[in-house]
Amino acid sequence: MPSDRRLNSTDSTRPIDRVIELIDASLRTLTGSSRHSISAQEFPEGKKLNEQDSRISASLMRVNHTGEVCAQGLYEGQVFVARDTSTRLHLRAAAAEEVEHLNWCRMRLRELSSPESMLAPIFFLASVGVGAITGAMGDEISLGFVEATEDEVRKHIDKHLAQLPEEDERSRAILDKIREDEIRHGTTALESGGVEFPRSVKQFMTLMSTVMTISTQRI
Repeated sequence: MPSDRRLNSTDSTRPIDRVIELIDASLRTLTGSSRHSISAQEFPEGKKLNEQDSRISASLMRVNHTGEVCAQGLYEGQVFVARDTSTRLHLRAAAAEEVEHLNWCRMRLRELSSPESMLAPIFFLASVGVGAITGAMGDEISLGFVEATEDEVRKHIDKHLAQLPEEDERSRAILDKIREDEIRHGTTALESGGVEFPRSVKQFMTLMSTVMTISTQRI
């Protein structure tokens, strides 16, 4: 599990502390100045991609990067309003691993000489709001939302793994590891008391994810 200053500190319920933590996390997410190290050595270097394959991989990884930005926003919004200490710590632990995912996607985009999506800050702010609204509905709903979100991410990654150029072993290894972590996050959320969302809600989430995917592939 990645280390994080907030995981090692005394959990505070003071509003001012939560506001400071939210601002700090927001700035680090959007500027890329995370405290977490990037364990690039875990992933194969892979072969040099031709221009077309590089463009395809960059487009897919740009979407995955924005998805991880959204995940950070959702978790931070949920943490901000979480009522139970154990729920808050659970969300923070998952968010710490999501920071690693964000860093891996950002690293890969730089290797592919591709910019991040210009829409990422907008999606981040929207996600913070959605996370806070969901968290305000209660910890069971909040944890259930984690499972539903991670399941959506897993399906999203499955599609990208099928679309990645065969030569891009590095991006594939990154997505495989992220997929593994997301499945675990979802399972743990349900085991921690989350309620499983109905199919209709998950279908709506898929629709919203599609909007994000289409808009960030090129912008």
